[in-house]
Amino acid sequence: MPAASQHSLTEFRHIVVMGLGVTGLSVVRFIARHHAKACIRVMDSRMQPPGQDQLPDNVELHTGSWQAQWLADADLVVTNPGISLQTPALAPVHAAGTPIVGDIELFAWYCDKPVVAITGSNGKSTVTALVGEMAKASGIDVGVGGNIGVAALDLLDRGHELYVLELSSFQLETTDSLVLDGAAFLNFSEDHMDRYDSLADYRAAKCRIFTHATTLIANADDPQTHDDLQTNTASSMRLFGFHQGDYCLITDQGEAWLAAHGQPLLPVSSLGLVGRHNVANGLAAMALADSVGISQQGQKAALSTYAGLPHRCQKVAKHQGVLWVNDSKATNVASTLAALDGLDIEGRLHLLLGGDGKGADFSLLQPGLATLDVSLYCFGKDKTQLAALDNTAQCVETLHQAVDAAAYQACAGDMVLLSPACSSLDQFTHFAARGDAFIAEVESMIARQT
Repeated sequence: MPAASQHSLTEFRHIVVMGLGVTGLSVVRFIARHHAKACIRVMDSRMQPPGQDQLPDNVELHTGSWQAQWLADADLVVTNPGISLQTPALAPVHAAGTPIVGDIELFAWYCDKPVVAITGSNGKSTVTALVGEMAKASGIDVGVGGNIGVAALDLLDRGHELYVLELSSFQLETTDSLVLDGAAFLNFSEDHMDRYDSLADYRAAKCRIFTHATTLIANADDPQTHDDLQTNTASSMRLFGFHQGDYCLITDQGEAWLAAHGQPLLPVSSLGLVGRHNVANGLAAMALADSVGISQQGQKAALSTYAGLPHRCQKVAKHQGVLWVNDSKATNVASTLAALDGLDIEGRLHLLLGGDGKGADFSLLQPGLATLDVSLYCFGKDKTQLAALDNTAQCVETLHQAVDAAAYQACAGDMVLLSPACSSLDQFTHFAARGDAFIAEVESMIARQT
C-alpha cells in the first residue's frame, strides 16, 4: 500500500467545522480525540441543526448563518459535504489560503491500513456493501462506511484491517491525500446540476478518486469513467463490463458467468442480487476485491448470498398477485433507468415518479418507458414535468396519493415500483424516509384489505 499522508491535526490550533449532523459530529469527536488542545468551533446555517445536543460543552456553536469572524480566525476549516466550496462565506477563506478540507481528507491523514473506495452516479452503495460482505466472508475485519452507514472517521481506531468507502463527488471535492489500493468509478450520468456548473465539473469531481490509487477500476461500457484520465505511472487500470474488460460475462456450458480475466467465478443465475445493473455491480466488486487480495471463495460466498440494501429494488410485499417494490434510492434519472432495464413483469408496471429533479432532463426516461406496458403516477415538486412523459400519467400531490392511485389500478400479475428519478428533499428528509413512508403505505393498504 502507498505511504499514508503526513498531515496531522496538531498542525492547527483554531479549527472551524461547517455543518453539523452525522458527519459534523464525527469530525468534532475525531478532532477532540486526536488533538485535545484544539479550539473547535461549529457553525451551521440551520437554526436547529441535528446533533447540536450531542456537542461537548467546550465546543462553541453558532446557528442560523455563517460566522465570518470565526472563519477569519480559523487556521483549518472542515466542511460538510453538503456545503459547496463556492459558498460566498468561504471566499475570504480561499483568499487567505486557509486549508479547507472534508472528513475524508482527515480520514486520509490518519488511516494506515488498506482502503478501497467507490464512486459513480449510481450503484455505489450496493458495490460498497458487497465488497464489505466479500471481506467478511474471507475473515477480514473490515470497516464499511463513508457516504453510506457509518461516517468514515468513526471507522478509525477500531482495529479494522481494511476499509471500504463509498465516496460522493461532494466528498471528493475536499479530498486531496486519500491513498487507495483500489478505486472504482462505476458509471456517470447527469445529477447534481444544482451544485455544478457543468457535467464536466461533476465528472472532474468524480475522477478525483483516482488521484492516489494503485488500481483504477472503471466501466468498459461507459467511456466517461476512464477516457482522458491522467493516471499515475505506478497505477494500473482494470475494466469491468458486460461483454468486454478484465471482469465481464462469459458463456460456459451454455450459461452466463461472472468472470475475472477469462476465468469463470459464479453463474449469473446464482447471484443473490436481482437485475441486470447488479450484474455490473458484482463485476466491479470482484475487481475491487482482487485489488486487496480478498479470496475468490469469499467473493463467491458474498455474491451468491448478498440480497442488497434497503430502498434499492427492495421487494416490499406481494398482495393479491401484485408485487410492490421500493427503489426510493433512485434519486436521479439514470437510477430509474437501471431499475427499468430488464424488468420481467407478467402484467403491467405501475411506476411512481416524483420529488425534486434538481434540473434533470426527464425526457431521458422515455426510451426505457417505451419498451414497457406502464402507467405513471407523478407526485411532488416536479410532478408536472414528469407527467409530460405520457399523456395518460396521473398527477397527484403526495406519495400517499400515488400509492392509493396505483393500488386502485393494479391487478394480479402487475408490479408497483417506487423509483422516483428525483431527490426526496421536497417532501422528505432523505430517500430512506421516503422509502420507509412507501413501505408503511403498502403495509397499511394490505392491512385494510385483509
